[in-house]
Parts: sequence; C-alpha cells; structure tokens
Amino acid sequence: MAQWTSAVGAAQLARLLTSQQERPAGPGTRRPPAYRALADGVRLLVLEGRVPVAARLPAERELALSLSVSRTTVAAAYEALRAEGFLESRRGAGSWTAVPAGNPLPARGLEPLPPEALGSMIDLGCAALPAPEPWLTRAVQGALEELPPYAHTHGDYPAGLPALRATLADRYTARGIPTMPEQIMVTTGAMGAIDAICHLFAGRGERIAVESPSYANILQLMREAGARLVPVAMAEGLAGWDMDRWRQVLRDAAPRLAYVVADFHNPTGALADEDQRRQLVDAARSAGTVLVVDETMSELHLDEGLEMPRPVCGFDPAGSTVITVGSASKAFWAGMRIGWVRAAPDVIRSLVAARAYADLGTPVLEQLGVNWLLSTGGWEQAVDIRRGQARENRDALVAAVRRELPSWEFSVPGGGLTLWVRTGGLSGSRLAEVGERVGVRVPSGPRFGVDGAFEGYVRLPFTVGGAVAEEAAIRLAAAARLVEDGVSGASEDPRTFVA
Repeated sequence: MAQWTSAVGAAQLARLLTSQQERPAGPGTRRPPAYRALADGVRLLVLEGRVPVAARLPAERELALSLSVSRTTVAAAYEALRAEGFLESRRGAGSWTAVPAGNPLPARGLEPLPPEALGSMIDLGCAALPAPEPWLTRAVQGALEELPPYAHTHGDYPAGLPALRATLADRYTARGIPTMPEQIMVTTGAMGAIDAICHLFAGRGERIAVESPSYANILQLMREAGARLVPVAMAEGLAGWDMDRWRQVLRDAAPRLAYVVADFHNPTGALADEDQRRQLVDAARSAGTVLVVDETMSELHLDEGLEMPRPVCGFDPAGSTVITVGSASKAFWAGMRIGWVRAAPDVIRSLVAARAYADLGTPVLEQLGVNWLLSTGGWEQAVDIRRGQARENRDALVAAVRRELPSWEFSVPGGGLTLWVRTGGLSGSRLAEVGERVGVRVPSGPRFGVDGAFEGYVRLPFTVGGAVAEEAAIRLAAAARLVEDGVSGASEDPRTFVA
C-alpha cells in the first residue's frame, strides 16, 4: 500500500521552488551545487508546511523537465533528502515527503509557540499581545455574576447570547451602520466565522479572491476547504488595494467570495480609504461576488489624529454584498475566543442552521465576559491599553530593525499589529529556518501568498518591545548573516530546525 496521502505536481513544485530564488542572492553568498540547492528547497517547503508531509513528489524525469535541469540533478537531490529523513521511497509506489524521527509535524499556518518554549525563543510568529489587565479579570468576574440564569438552560445558543447580539448590533448602529440583533451571529473567534462563511458560500472548487499577500491562517483554512484561491496584488507600500486589478479579477474570474482586510491589513498594515471601499463594494456587487470583510484590526489605530474611514458595510446599505467579521482576539485578547458575523438576516439564519452540524455554539462564559466589557465601558479602556502597548512595541521594533538591518525595507503602518518587511534580497524561508537556530521565530513571506509568492519578505508583529525588541533584531541580523554566508544547515541534525 502507498504511504502517501496527497500529491504535488511537477509544475506546482517547480513554481514553489522557483519562488525561493526569485530575488538575487546576497553579496558573497556561496552557491551550493544544483542538487544541494534543490534538496534544500524541498526541505524548506516541507519544514514550512507548504508541501505537506506524506505528499507524493513527481517522478524524477517530470520534475527535471519542469525545472529545466538534468535528471541526474533531481536524482541526487532525492537521494540527499532520503539520507536526511525528508523523503521516503518504495519501488512501484514512488517517493513521498517525510520528517525525520523526533520532529514535530510542521504546521501549515501560523500556530502559537508553546508557552514552555518562550524562555529560549523570541516568538515573532503570532501577532497577539498579553491580556490587558485588570480588564480580563474584571470581565471574568462580571461574567460569573451574570452566569446563574444561563446555568439553568441547556447552554447552547447557536446564534449567540441574545444580550451580546443586541450589544454588538448597537455598536454598529452607533458607528452609523443601522443593525438589528437578527443581523449578528456570535462565533468562536474570527476563524470560526470565516470557516462558517466559506462552508456556506464556497463549496469545493469554488473561487475565492484574496489579497496578495493575505493572512496566512485564513489562506490555509480556505485551501483546506477545497477553495481555488485567486490572488489580487496589493498596491505598493501602504497604498491599500489596487482597484484596477480588483475590477479585472472580479470581472474575469467571477469568484463566489472575496476576502479582504480593509483596516490595517494583515500583514502589510495598509488602511483602505473610503473611495477604495466604495469602489470595491460596487465592483463586487456588479460581479455577484460576496465580499467578506475582516475587521479584527479595526480598533487598533495607533497614530494620534488618524481618522478612520467608514466601515466597508456602510457602502452596502441593502446588505446584499458585504459580510463583516469582527473579533475580540486582536483588540482585547486572543484567549477570549469570541468573534461575530454581521450580515443580512437571511444569511445569519443560514449560518445558524448550518451550525447544528459544526460546534452548536460559542462558550457562554466568554460571551458574557465580552458583553460585560462592551456594556460597561471596560472595552474602551482595555483597548486603549492595547493601543498603548502596540504603539510602544511598534516604535521599539522599528528602531531596532532599522539599526541592526539597515538594508531591510518597510513602511510603518498607522495601526494594526504587523510590519511587512522586504529582506534586502534574502530568502524569507531561509531566514525563518536559520532564525530558529539563533533563537528568534519569524514567519516567512510565502506563508502569506499563493504558490510561493513573497519569498523576499518576512512579517514582524508588534508583540515585543524594549530590550526584547532590540534582542529580536540582533538575532534576526545574526540569522541574516548566516543566510548571506550560504549556511543551509543541510549537514546538521534536521531536528535543530523545528521548534
């Protein structure tokens, strides 16, 4: 019986491998033999999860043709991967990817680093901050006081607690977007909301237009659901959406869904202006595309005097085009797994009905905690603390990276939690790999793209500040020097590469 569970085609693997070499090598870089470079490339793809474990690789002849190299080069690369434990083969069954004994399986998204590893590793992988105390404790205490009446029920509220739905609807109304509680469904985080929306609107094989780059975990969620992702390139720097490209994609590809982050985009930090929002809603309506707008970063405006545009759903008064997703995870605390959907009542009813076959509902205690925060003024005070933390961290990280890595390029966003950095011609995948060896964990650019795009980037979140931010930049600079020196680590114990 074959040991592989999926397959990677020669053309697809060639695209992924070629993306790692699109940017020129740094000065003085030692170029490895062709077979070694190919083996290193496949190994990186496996370690990052962009090629799954137990995926059948193409035959040597097929991959050689796609890469325009000799079959001998591919055969030598496969043999090196087998020797290192990253490939297994059997006559008649082909060759499939593996990880050496003792290694954890690589994640395909951005999973948080286990707390026990934080002592030795600076974690720049997860864009989330510690809870803004004392407001977490007060919210839990307030929730416990409100819990007794709910404890006498079955505890399943597929649409969410009525009190929280009403509070969220009132907040949209206060922002100038008239909203009824029937237009709100409470979910288990924003990921739960988007997962439910994808299952309702986009079955396997359906097209979903996504910003390029976009949030890595959402991209992977959509891939796992069987969607066909259609990337739409962002404008340069912090300019937001390229509307000519959006209109072309919506017209030509006619995607069933489009997923966007208008407010402090993850990872670039861009803030779409009102004209871009209006144009995108009009274009989506004309194409018959449902526009899913992620507002999880919307309250994290950091620069003084920054005027926020109207919500995207404000340009869709009929409610037929835009579905809005919000969350407490970024603005308050990631451990408070409360998200929500704002949409037309018929869409909410369909999402609620489908939920009977998913998770039935969101934990009551957490809903009561968020409702306590929103209804007492605690939310605004907690978010103000969060903005102060993020602002200080951003400024410290920006200063440290500019000092230690002056050739790296980025634009400083006015809000959000992430910095999108061009790495001066170095491979983001190799920086991520080597970074773990020197004690800093950073996600590479290709995690935020489709088919290997953004190899020359990394994402740096504003999760550390002060001396830790300075040390993170020092370790990133050390990793960059190792990459520039051509250190691949292929002859080392592969277990050192995975946290």
